[in-house]
Amino acid sequence: MLKNDQSLLDAIAQAIFDKKGSNILALDLRGISGLVDFVVIADGNVDRHVIAIATAVKQALDELGMKPLHVEGLQTGDWVVLDYMHVMVHLFMPGLRDKYQLEKLWRDGEIVDLHIETSQVSMS
Repeated sequence: MLKNDQSLLDAIAQAIFDKKGSNILALDLRGISGLVDFVVIADGNVDRHVIAIATAVKQALDELGMKPLHVEGLQTGDWVVLDYMHVMVHLFMPGLRDKYQLEKLWRDGEIVDLHIETSQVSMS
């Protein structure tokens, strides 16, 4: 995997984590999917949470000079997809993630080790 790919996946995962998204998973689909190289999947608690996570990911990548080709689902917030051409981000409410089982669909993909900064700075 190229360093740039890892950095991009880490930036996406960090934005999700910072908005308290959960069950963050990235899969390497190179050689498996003709549409996308990587997919990132994560959960939000409710529709507004999913929308907030999607907005945070979009802002984080905007800061890196990356604009999505397409965004779907921001109106409803139950399943939001951010298409960055070679990386697709799927953000779900938990019930829908279980229903569509994208991990099962792409079970041949290799799990990517994500580097997420989890430490919190104390304000005391």
